[in-house]
Amino acid sequence: MRSRFRSDRRLTVRMTVTLFLLGLLYVGFVAALIVLLKSWVLVALVAAGMLGAQYWFSDRIALFAMRGRVVEREEYPQLHAVVDRLCAIADMPKPVVAVSEMDMPNAFATGRNPDNAVVCVTTGLLRRLEPAELEGVLAHELSHVAHKDVAVITVASFLGVLAGLIVRFALYSGLLGGRKDQNTAVIFAGVLGVSLAVYATSFVLIRALSRYRELAADRAAALLTGRPSALASALTKVSGDIARIPSKDLRTAQAFNAFYFTPADGREPGLSRFFATHPPLQQRLEQLGRISAELGEPMVPGEG
Repeated sequence: MRSRFRSDRRLTVRMTVTLFLLGLLYVGFVAALIVLLKSWVLVALVAAGMLGAQYWFSDRIALFAMRGRVVEREEYPQLHAVVDRLCAIADMPKPVVAVSEMDMPNAFATGRNPDNAVVCVTTGLLRRLEPAELEGVLAHELSHVAHKDVAVITVASFLGVLAGLIVRFALYSGLLGGRKDQNTAVIFAGVLGVSLAVYATSFVLIRALSRYRELAADRAAALLTGRPSALASALTKVSGDIARIPSKDLRTAQAFNAFYFTPADGREPGLSRFFATHPPLQQRLEQLGRISAELGEPMVPGEG
């Protein structure tokens, strides 16, 4: 079933190309590991097991990591009412609604498809936003589900996670040190080198897709609600409040930046913008300003 969220052909093309390139990289990565480790059964079982776990249980993993819990309508009636209204407008299945007991204002969506999705908001976000702003944020997250880019990011990130785990295991277990014969050292050096290359390549590809999908979600949410100024206001407010939260309190959340409404670092990317999970705040606000002008809705001063 197709939702009423505005489709984005460029997003679809980017997701397809990213998955294709990562698929080629994945095949090469597994082949290299089989050659180096001389055990295709072990490599295949580990790779298939991790991919299956990440695909089928990504929603539970994300909720557990971010201390989120599923909430019923009786506990958060207004939150459920907004989600119900947006799902009715968008003509899409209602996702599971969850809340994370965190002061950091943010939200994220996860799940392998629209019928098995979760939308989670933090208590910090609920305390800070006005109803129209909250609606804009939730529309943004629901568009990720409708466009299926949240599932693509989940699958795409698997290769980087696997390569990163191998690198960390090699470094922290001292596999390259100690008393080992030359052949063993060469094998593990090869595994480490291949893993580093795969991690770096997948990192860049996923970040590029992640930045575009945020712009696509902003655009779709603004067009669905007809109130881009409310979404712009929420972006400005949330980004400003996150910037005031101590870095030590954001470290756990930063691992999930690619899934968040706004990154949990509170800083605008400089030279590192090409490796950022989100486009700069100013770029997002400028896009919303253009949509607002197209819709004939004046932006609130300071947001355009």
